[in-house]
Amino acid sequence: MRFIGLHLGCGKNYFPGWLNLDLDSPLADLHHDLRNSLPFPDGAFRLVHSEHLIEHLTLTEGVSLFRECYRVLESGGVMRVAMPDLDYLVERYQNDWRDQDWLHWPGFEFIQTRAQMMNIAMREWGHKYLYNREELELRLRESGFSDVRFVTRGSSNIAELMNLETRVDSILVAEAVR
Repeated sequence: MRFIGLHLGCGKNYFPGWLNLDLDSPLADLHHDLRNSLPFPDGAFRLVHSEHLIEHLTLTEGVSLFRECYRVLESGGVMRVAMPDLDYLVERYQNDWRDQDWLHWPGFEFIQTRAQMMNIAMREWGHKYLYNREELELRLRESGFSDVRFVTRGSSNIAELMNLETRVDSILVAEAVR
């Protein structure tokens, strides 16, 4: 069976027609630790997608995963990455720090100061390394991708990559071409 693409870190978001991969999600088609090499041959996929995954890896692990995605993409294939944006977080810290969707989620009412907000955003949810545009583009290019373009959440020139993001805080979205 040929899949539409490879969905990394699917969590609660199952994409029909995609190969949904996650470490422990019951929805995953395949359970795999993404800190290890991907169990697929070179050029096995046309598309790869991840949302709110890469920031849960160290920088070294993230770059290694980018290299693996490059390897498993066919020539001209596209990796789409969506995540929180470090620059947005810093801008919120400096300005209206309370104007963020996640601060209105249940369980975050205790946050009283911008320092608390920043520390929670950087350290909660298992975050290990947050990216901004500059850093993400650098790491994707260093992993082999030649064309990196930034897009808005939900938009793409590729129909299968449109409207895949499920989170409002997927502010940094890039598509990288092999």
